[in-house]
Amino acid sequence: MTLPVVTLKSGKEQSLNRFHPWVFSGAVKFISRELEEGELVQVVSSKKDFLAIGHFQIGSIAVRIISFEDTPIDEDFWIRKLSDAVQLRRDLGLLGSEHTNVFRLIHGEGDGMPGLIIDYYNGTAVYQAHSVGMYPIRHELAKILKKIMGDSLKAVYDKSEKTLPYKADINPENGYILESSEPCVVKEYDLSYQVDWILGQKTGFFIDQRENRKLVEQYSNGRDVLNMFCYSGGFSFFALQGGAKLVHSVDASAKAIELTKQNVELNFKNDKRHEAFVADAFDFMREIKDRYNLIVLDPPAFAKHRGALRPALQAYKRINAKAFEQIRPGGILFTFSCSQVVSKDKFREAVFSGAAISGRKVRILHQLHQPADHPINIYHPEGEYLKGLVLYVD
Repeated sequence: MTLPVVTLKSGKEQSLNRFHPWVFSGAVKFISRELEEGELVQVVSSKKDFLAIGHFQIGSIAVRIISFEDTPIDEDFWIRKLSDAVQLRRDLGLLGSEHTNVFRLIHGEGDGMPGLIIDYYNGTAVYQAHSVGMYPIRHELAKILKKIMGDSLKAVYDKSEKTLPYKADINPENGYILESSEPCVVKEYDLSYQVDWILGQKTGFFIDQRENRKLVEQYSNGRDVLNMFCYSGGFSFFALQGGAKLVHSVDASAKAIELTKQNVELNFKNDKRHEAFVADAFDFMREIKDRYNLIVLDPPAFAKHRGALRPALQAYKRINAKAFEQIRPGGILFTFSCSQVVSKDKFREAVFSGAAISGRKVRILHQLHQPADHPINIYHPEGEYLKGLVLYVD
């Protein structure tokens, strides 16, 4: 099949020669014919040299690259792509683990499949297309995954309804695309929590904080812990597992607090060390002076696009300044940003500004990011979306 051709302006092939997986609309000179969003296209230089194959889309990113080789995009191609991704999770000790049965199976650009996220929950894969090109092939990819994974994969649920570009006009509906299953209890380092991929946020849980939750456990012994923006309580029950004296979970969502209570009860039945509160983060932190000596700040993305960057950085500065002001001497602050448009340097600058406002002496213990099942393509540094710092506050 002959693919439509996207020709780049002179000199704009350099990023593709360095294997960056995006073609920006400003780099495009002309297109061989009118395209529908999601179509496969061949990208060539101004001299007509082959560069890559990818999915066309409307917006600032015009093409998301899936291959830098001139090869048929057929079943064999996707078998190779998906097999490589599954093998990495086997090599990481995740697929088949007795202690953890929830992880990211496909991580977009990190696995050479821009626009596709698949998370694995104890036998159920949750498929999420973030580009139109990855949506029409969802049934095909689900069947291939089943062939590769065998009995390890029981069902595939498509949850692309709210992640596809709204301009695409394809009216997606969430639902099972391979067999069916029920929301279930999963294990992370032998601790349990309930996952509802149908009604829950993201694909059902924030898998990317797994190793950072484990690190909180290591620091929690004998401490009074505040888990702010707790969602379903992951950091809370790891803190309890680590021997915290008390753990308080706070979220503005009553539904999140109810889920946190259920998850804590799953792991620590009738444990009086834990309390949960429905409250605004800034309001709650206004009057907690010296109450806690370990605080976790894991807010939702303050900036989902570049236009929101400046107010987001101000929000990170304010919330961290409040934590620095309130935490007990000798306290430890875990602070995070999951906003892709907020760079590591910008996030650190915002946190440092918060520290300066508080006037406290602060030392960095750890610099954190997403775990290995959320791999970062070395040619795509934008893929390092999760940033975190562990700070010791004198």
